[in-house]
Amino acid sequence: MSGPFIFIATNRLREGKLDAERERVPELCAFIEASEPQLIAFNEYASEDGTEVGVVQVHPDAASMEFHMEVVAERAMRAYAETLDATTSIQVYGEPSDAVLEMLGRQAGAGVPMTVKRYHLGGFTRTQQS
Repeated sequence: MSGPFIFIATNRLREGKLDAERERVPELCAFIEASEPQLIAFNEYASEDGTEVGVVQVHPDAASMEFHMEVVAERAMRAYAETLDATTSIQVYGEPSDAVLEMLGRQAGAGVPMTVKRYHLGGFTRTQQS
């Protein structure tokens, strides 16, 4: 049984950069929404103390994630230069391709914990609200 490919990353913000991140994210989301029609969901959340953000992505499959990483590569580099300090953890749900694993390893850097849960046991995804 194949489910969606879900990616969750936690990133530490540079000190005092929550407001800059708040300004950056709406434009990023608009760009992703326009550039990646296959992407089911893309959301970013901030911690209460403003020191970290979590990014949650829901893709139809690993190929969509691979495409996403190529589309946002330049913007991701800029974010790490301006607002994001480091990725602190990665969670992957679904079967990642070797290319996705390699890209994630390169992006996150050595020593960042990455959990992969490959086997979808069941569930559902709503694509339209009732």
